[in-house]
Amino acid sequence: MPEPTPPAERALRALSDSIGGARARRPEDATDPAVPVAATVVLLRDGERGLEVLMIERPDRGSFAGAWVFPGGKLEPGDRGDPAEHEEAVARRAGARETREETGLDLDPEALVTLSCWDPPPGLALRIRTWFFLARAGAGTLTLSPDEVVAAEWVAPADALARHGRGAFTLYPPTWVTLHGLAQHPDARSVVGDARLGGVDRFETVARRGAEGPLLLWQDDDEWDPDAAAAASGSRHRIEIGALPWRYQRTG
Repeated sequence: MPEPTPPAERALRALSDSIGGARARRPEDATDPAVPVAATVVLLRDGERGLEVLMIERPDRGSFAGAWVFPGGKLEPGDRGDPAEHEEAVARRAGARETREETGLDLDPEALVTLSCWDPPPGLALRIRTWFFLARAGAGTLTLSPDEVVAAEWVAPADALARHGRGAFTLYPPTWVTLHGLAQHPDARSVVGDARLGGVDRFETVARRGAEGPLLLWQDDDEWDPDAAAAASGSRHRIEIGALPWRYQRTG
């Protein structure tokens, strides 16, 4: 009997296969009401060796089978207080709810700091627009939801990236890029302060096939919009995900 395919390899194949259906972006893609919306919370704490984040492992089934992610999930009708409420505010409430359901940790939705918003490549079969929020870890006992979480671990962002590069940790691009940014900070205070100062980082994703495999590009990249008339500046904001370890570039 053949050995089962490791989750990290399955994830790479799924990402590569999905890119075949991608198309160029249109202005309305970033706010397409047909795209499901989710929220995720990056819980921060200062460990003995510096910044740590809480990551949870998903069960070996579903869209993110076996992946390590931050707590979170899709928005539900009960998360909306007012029909006219902005999506970000609803997502903030959903992020706190999902964190409580999955980890048992209570968070004040109003205390969450918005970090980023990820809009997936248009044309893919699975598209979920996701808001990422920051929160400092508070008091409480970690109690995992058995249906949604296999394991949980407080981990240094750089360690999570290294484990992914060895194929020992399954990550998806938004999680990977978020960890890459967090790895530049010494502690939780630095992360939160930088997010408050810099504002919401928006990732309007384009998927393409490069010479060495799949590429994901964002709007700071010269090649994000091939029809743009502006002269090339050499600016790059992309990640190459065809093989481990992934290669990320962000210039300018």
